Amino acid sequence: MSAGKKFREALQKQSPLQILGVINAYSAIQAKRAGAKALYLSGAGVANASYGLPDLGMTMLEDVCIDIRRITGRCDLPLLVDADTGWGGAFNIARTVREMTKAGAAGCHIEDQVAQKRCGHRPNKELVSIEEMCDRIKAAVDAKTDLDFVIMARTDAHASEGQAAALKRAQAYVDAGADMIFAEAIHTLKEYEDFTNVIKVPVLANITEFGATPMFTVEELASVGISMVLYPLSGFRAMNKAALSVFDAIINKGTQSSTLDIMQTRMELYDMLDYHSYEDKLDALFSKNK
Repeated sequence: MSAGKKFREALQKQSPLQILGVINAYSAIQAKRAGAKALYLSGAGVANASYGLPDLGMTMLEDVCIDIRRITGRCDLPLLVDADTGWGGAFNIARTVREMTKAGAAGCHIEDQVAQKRCGHRPNKELVSIEEMCDRIKAAVDAKTDLDFVIMARTDAHASEGQAAALKRAQAYVDAGADMIFAEAIHTLKEYEDFTNVIKVPVLANITEFGATPMFTVEELASVGISMVLYPLSGFRAMNKAALSVFDAIINKGTQSSTLDIMQTRMELYDMLDYHSYEDKLDALFSKNK
């Protein structure tokens, strides 16, 4: 079964589908252990975690595909990927879809910001025309090598052009061939309901922390017809906070002993990685007593 098919089946089985953001293969394993049915690789996650850069369009397709391959090589959950603006014109967008499919992604979302994009929850975002974004979508759909690979259209219009414009854009993107819609930086449940009433494909709500959208619950979002709930960087933020606390303790106290309670133990790590089965395999292959 293709990754795209897995994502679509997960969407049918869980409503709304909770999609957990991961930054590497290990966090993907953790998310699966926690019960996740689908994963997400954020462009900000790649820029911040893999390259130590802000999310301002400085990472490219291959930078993202490296992390896709690492994650899908170790975890079989379907992975939705942030493709930013597609990294260029029609042929670049087509290559993005093909390369992400080959890397193991289940789908990607492409946004309607200009190439010099900004974080969806920051000010001064600029959008391309509806026609240019529709061309992006058409190029992406045309490039599919797996018919089930998901082409999701993200609109950032709510923040800069208003709700009516965002709805108009979303409908145009569906008409251009988008399989699903990502409505970014929405403020109220009623506004989400406007989307689900008008847009007849699955709609995603991005519930990222410290941004423009309140921390709506799954139940609240289900009540207004949302099909997918995304948590793009929740785990990453928690990892960062914990790591900084440990580093501060080591530098300022001369020991990490006061932070052991926020650390994963060695045995918990081994269990997550199925470490002992690897040791058993080595013993079976190379034991001198066999």
